[in-house]
Order: sequence, then C-alpha cells, then structure tokens
Amino acid sequence: MHKSSREGFGQILGTAIGAGTALASVTLFGFGAVTVGVTVVMCSVAARALHLGEVASINVPVTALIVIGPGISENNAENRMISTLIGASIAIIFSYFAHPKSPAGRTIDQIASLGNKAAKLLGVMSEGVAAGFTQEEAGNWLGMARLLIEEVPRVRAQALEARTYAKWFPTAEKDEAEDLYSRGVAIEHTVVQVRTIARTLFDSAVDGGIPDSTQRKIAEALSAASFAISSDIDELLSDVNAGENPQLTADMRIVGAELVDLLINESPQDDQEQTARSMSLVTNLDRIADSLDQTSPALHEVDTPDLPKGEKVLALSPLEQGREWRKRIRKVLPKGLRKYF
Repeated sequence: MHKSSREGFGQILGTAIGAGTALASVTLFGFGAVTVGVTVVMCSVAARALHLGEVASINVPVTALIVIGPGISENNAENRMISTLIGASIAIIFSYFAHPKSPAGRTIDQIASLGNKAAKLLGVMSEGVAAGFTQEEAGNWLGMARLLIEEVPRVRAQALEARTYAKWFPTAEKDEAEDLYSRGVAIEHTVVQVRTIARTLFDSAVDGGIPDSTQRKIAEALSAASFAISSDIDELLSDVNAGENPQLTADMRIVGAELVDLLINESPQDDQEQTARSMSLVTNLDRIADSLDQTSPALHEVDTPDLPKGEKVLALSPLEQGREWRKRIRKVLPKGLRKYF
C-alpha cells in the first residue's frame, strides 16, 4: 500500500502538471500544431525543474497530449484530473489485497531467486572447469552472470521497501526487516563476485585455458561455493530468523586454502598470468564466504544507496529543491538584497 500510494501520488502530480501545462500553452499560443510541440517542451522543462522521477514525469506529457487531443477546455482538464484521482484511489485501496505476501515475504522470494540462480551458475562453471571448458562456454557463463547483475537493483528496491514498511507499519518486525536488508546487500556482493569469476574464467580461456594441474581443485572450490549459497538460501526459506551458519562457508575456506597451496606449488611450471588469475578466484570465493556469513565490514560499515532518483516521485525532496532555488535566486539578485534570501 505504501508503494502504491507513492506511485498513485506520482500519477496525480504528473496529471496535474500536465493538464496545467496544456491549459497554459493553449492560453498563450492558441490551439494548433505549434501548441503541441510547445506543450511537450514545457512539460519537459517543468518535469526537470521540479526534479520529478520517472513515475511522475512520464505522466506529464502524456496527460498534456490527452487533454489537448479532443480539444482543450478547462472542463476536459478537470475531468482528466478527477478520473486520475478516482483511478489512483481505487488502485491504492485494492493494492493491499493484490499482493498475498508482505514486503518482507517478497524480499525473501527475490533474494532466494537470485541466490539460487547464482548457485546454479557456479555449479555449471564448476562442471565446465572440471571437463575442460572452451572460450564459447566461458562467454556464455559471463553473459549469464551479467544478466544476474541486472536483477540486483530490483532486489535492492524490494529490500528498501521492506525496511521502510517496517518503520511505519505497526505489525512489521523491524529486526527482521533489517536482517533482510543485510541479506539483500550480501546477495548483491555475492552476485558481483560470481560475475567476476565468470570474467576471470573467460580471460583464462582466451589465453589458452586453466592448467590441467589445477582444474580439478578450482572446480571443487566453485562447487563448494555453489553448495554454500544454495544451503544458505534453503535456511533462509525455512526460517527467516535463523542466524548465519558458519559451517556453510567452512568447506569453502578449506578448499580455497588448499587451492592456494596447490597454485603456489605448481607456479614454477604453470604460466604466471594464469596462476595470478587462479589466485584471484580464491579472493572472489573468500568474499562470497564473507558475504554469506556476513562478517565483511563492507556489508555493515558502508552505506548502501537509496532507490534510484528516477524511481521516486520527486528525485529531490521539497526542502532540497527549496534550497537549490534559493541559491539560484541569490545569484541573480543585487548584493544588497541577497541578505534577505
């Protein structure tokens, strides 16, 4: 309901600005083809000046053209406004019943979906490395990893929604929301490392492939990471309040340490660049382990950005916009009048 209220407000705001812009342009320039072009330009300027997000700014020119289309009149503009208000109100009311789960439940589903996809990709890469992969196969893995990265903003937005929801809805559990938010950040870090691993394997394939002496151990390390991620997701689905299980990442760290020892022993015989790439895989796996057990300072000591400005109704808050306009007005005023602003 909070999300629907925000988007409904964006629709109403965009409609009001669009209808007002249409009325103003017709009043100034009359009705005609030139008016349509001027209206679109004025709508763009208004949306930019008010720092509207995509939710509201898209509705501005659309509404203006709808109002102009059948012939401009104040009655037409008022009907459009009333229709939008009624439609948005109905949508907001029924949105509460449209989603069978709470924001926390939807956050769990999205984290689980993305985590299982990352685990599956690691499993595929593990099998490929063990069998001796080609550059084409590595390219497919890298493409799949890039697609996973594209899902990160959606998971982040859902985790932020659950966090916001817990602050104002009395029955929501704030501790659960904060934990899910941390898990959302952790899965984001995990997916980034999976993409880096895919890129490293692709670069290795371009330069001739991973040496046979280390293939099996690298495949084992990737398989351990895949199992740890999928097991962590299973625990999240079974009990959202369960704490992190360090045993899930213990095998990852053990296999990673064994891989480092093997790479050091084999380094005199193997290509130095390939050895360096394989060493970087161990770093990626360690970061995945730190994300799963949430021991990395990067998860807790670095602020995660809020929603992208385009997804907000107002990209800047009214207070920020007021300060910005105040600075602009002061610049054009004589020095004697600036003290009053």
